Amino acid sequence: MTDLISIPFRAILLLVFCPVFGQEVLTVEKQELLTVDKAVEITLENNYQIKTASNELKIDSISVSPGNAGMFPSLEARITDNNSIQNLSQTRADGAKVERDNAKNNSLNYGVALDWTIFDGLRMFANLKQLKETQKLGETELKQVILTKVGEVMITYYDLVQQQQQLSALDSTIFLSEQRAELAHNRFTIGKASKLEVLNAQVDLNTDRTLMRRQQELYANTKIQLNQILARDLKQDFKVAPEIFVDEKLLLAELETQIANENPQLQVELINKKITELAVKQIKAARYPTIFATTGYNFSRSESDLGFSTSANSRGFNYGFGATLNLFDGFNQNRNEQIGKIAIENAEVAIAEQEQELMSLVGTTYQTYLTNIGLIELEGNNEAIAKENLDITVEKYRIGTIPTIEFRTAQLNFINAKVRHSNAKFQAKLSEIILKQLAGSLVL
Repeated sequence: MTDLISIPFRAILLLVFCPVFGQEVLTVEKQELLTVDKAVEITLENNYQIKTASNELKIDSISVSPGNAGMFPSLEARITDNNSIQNLSQTRADGAKVERDNAKNNSLNYGVALDWTIFDGLRMFANLKQLKETQKLGETELKQVILTKVGEVMITYYDLVQQQQQLSALDSTIFLSEQRAELAHNRFTIGKASKLEVLNAQVDLNTDRTLMRRQQELYANTKIQLNQILARDLKQDFKVAPEIFVDEKLLLAELETQIANENPQLQVELINKKITELAVKQIKAARYPTIFATTGYNFSRSESDLGFSTSANSRGFNYGFGATLNLFDGFNQNRNEQIGKIAIENAEVAIAEQEQELMSLVGTTYQTYLTNIGLIELEGNNEAIAKENLDITVEKYRIGTIPTIEFRTAQLNFINAKVRHSNAKFQAKLSEIILKQLAGSLVL
């Protein structure tokens, strides 16, 4: 019969040196150690949504061009070849009549032409600025996608760390339950314990094993979820860090300042307002005349079986200027400008709403963060007390001075205290990640 006075020491060894459960203890060295930094690096390289947002930004960057804004002239080559076969009848000025069947006529024109809008009420400059703002919008949206995905992978990663700690705790409690069942069986064999004590010990052991299997299932499924976010082989196995470290130095005033200056969601609303203002400038440009210039060099040749001339050829340079001005369009100009002003007001409302929502969220999340920071210390102390109580209870149970129920209570109290301590650290880390996401300062 195993001496139970060594149980606490063996349990501590399991908790400290066996961060994974069951048979995986023997194979843990063969697994990939995935650090949170490595997970973030893989996410930035592989994640599908980040790739899509990055390609969208490339499209926006390529679109920023004076030519795309309408500042450059257009130059094109033109060619026109017309042919006809007709039955013609002509009466000339001197009274003579000429008739011809199947008379052939053809004309050929070709050359190059240049068209250039010189002035359009500054619409082209507003277009270029709008393209630049659209590029900024793409950059901000990419940052938002990155922050979202990096936050998601971090939360999933530290969830795995917490689950791994819970598995270690369950592994320890199964070890204790096995020792208790063995001791109860030995006592029953020599007539110092009842069959009921043996059955209770076996039921508790089976309960612990059931909890272990449920936790193993959750742990395996969360690994698959993390591999999915990393966009790699879903079956790739790995282990995570054994501990969670929380940044306990976050300050609410600094976070609020960072949100006002760096938060991608707020920046998107600010950029959308600028784009709306530039759209209104484009509408107002229609109140001014549009001035354009044209030039080109053309070649022309024509042939006719009937007429005063049977063939003609010409070539030469042509140029000209023109202007258009909208005098009346059914008051559409006024309506469009009024609609544009309302759109700007809506953009301002969206900014105020987004800012208030973010400040409310950071306020509540920061309060949760402070609560969880305090709980880390409280639950840590509680775990130490529960551990000491378990050591005393194990010794008393070994010498038969306390009933089974007290042993089980002390065992569960210790395991629950350890799980709550682990969960407090995870919840504090979760709050930290969300706060840094909101502030746009999550380390990438």
